[in-house]
Amino acid sequence: MRILVIGGTRFIGVYLTQLLLKAGHEVVLFNRGNHPTPSDVGQIIGDRTDPNQLREKLAQETFDVVFDNNGRELADTQPLAEIYQGRVKHFVYMSSAGVYLKSDQMPHLEGDTVDPKSRHKGKHETEAYLKQLGIPFTSIRPTYIYGPQNYNPLESWFFDRIARNRPIPIPGNGMHLTQLGHVLDLAQAMIQVIGNEKAIGQIYNISGDRFVTFDGLARACAVAAGKSADDVKIVHYDPKKFDFGKRKSFPMRLQHFFASINKAQIELNWQPKYDLISGLKDSWENDYLITRQDKLEVDFSVDDEILNAG
Repeated sequence: MRILVIGGTRFIGVYLTQLLLKAGHEVVLFNRGNHPTPSDVGQIIGDRTDPNQLREKLAQETFDVVFDNNGRELADTQPLAEIYQGRVKHFVYMSSAGVYLKSDQMPHLEGDTVDPKSRHKGKHETEAYLKQLGIPFTSIRPTYIYGPQNYNPLESWFFDRIARNRPIPIPGNGMHLTQLGHVLDLAQAMIQVIGNEKAIGQIYNISGDRFVTFDGLARACAVAAGKSADDVKIVHYDPKKFDFGKRKSFPMRLQHFFASINKAQIELNWQPKYDLISGLKDSWENDYLITRQDKLEVDFSVDDEILNAG
């Protein structure tokens, strides 16, 4: 198949492109050309935020499948979807489990109520638009994504403190449950959407198959870094007693946040390859250490404010 990937040179797109090529597909990336593109991949340079550029560059291009990995608002994806309405076998959209409204009943299921005030509401609006448009779409809703090349400071936030033998300040009592999914597992699930008639018009939660507490995640990161879980010093604090302004004190939302992946496991015949420890070890060894992040200067001023208040 000839497949268009919007983006493709950062994090999810890198893994997705590798798997598509391995499966024998022809891959073309549409991006601004700011990052190197593999030699065996096609490239169309343009700015997806400009609808005129999208039409000018893509209107005459034919693809079997389109992967939109980085559309955040409806306005980002609408022009792309309109170009390929009636012209594509499958349109795969990267949404987020962040669209779900907080609930007393967990884990989140694909049919759960969405939060109209969520910062991800544009993604749900896009899902609704794709359905209305009648385009053969599938939407992917990951929770927290991690793995080598992650440009969001998630696992690296913990590694920064573990590598320097610093205490790890965790808001609340450390017992909030969350969920991480390895980027390669996410890319594999996206691959298994292609050609799957059951996936047309469907939404799938994609993540790891276990949930973990904040404290448990800190200890798991330590084990992945070759240390003992018992060596981690965790300091709990009440975030309401601090005014951090725009500074971020913790990389995850302070709530239970996890979703059922059962639907994807059944309908996509998909299973995560990585458990949490092996996935975090992959990040530690094949990203954090290789890029020498353990040697960088890190601003721990927010940590110090928390620790000194205790």
